[in-house]
Amino acid sequence: MKKIYYKKRGRRYVPVAENDYDIFSSMTKGSHLVMCYPGGQVTRYNIDPAYAPMIAASRVAEFAMTNAIRQASEIRPKTKTLTQQQKAAWEHLIKVFGEDARILEQASAREIAEAGLKALQQEADKLLTNPAVRLAYEHFLMVAKLSNKESESA
Repeated sequence: MKKIYYKKRGRRYVPVAENDYDIFSSMTKGSHLVMCYPGGQVTRYNIDPAYAPMIAASRVAEFAMTNAIRQASEIRPKTKTLTQQQKAAWEHLIKVFGEDARILEQASAREIAEAGLKALQQEADKLLTNPAVRLAYEHFLMVAKLSNKESESA
């Protein structure tokens, strides 16, 4: 479904943007994983089907990791105002590091969780280069599929 957005200029409406939802939701050749959750969805394109369970599980773990990191890193000030010594130390920090130190910044909990998951996926890729690990993983997938079929037929 194509939708065109217009803006009024004078007495006329002129097209300013166009959205084609069919193109946005279309998928190219390959294997894709779509994960839906309250408030949104995530699509991972061109994945190895063998990794689908790990990627889906890591997506669940991503939210859990993000929440745990956010809670653990909440700011809990001990005092509401800076003492003279703290203010002097802050000013010294700005003097040494420059004006960029007035507002300090760190990675968000989400960025940290994504980095952890990326590392997890890279480690899994490395492990699966070993033929014995690959064979064991393929055996695991086969047994998992067989047990799933048995539970569906029961």
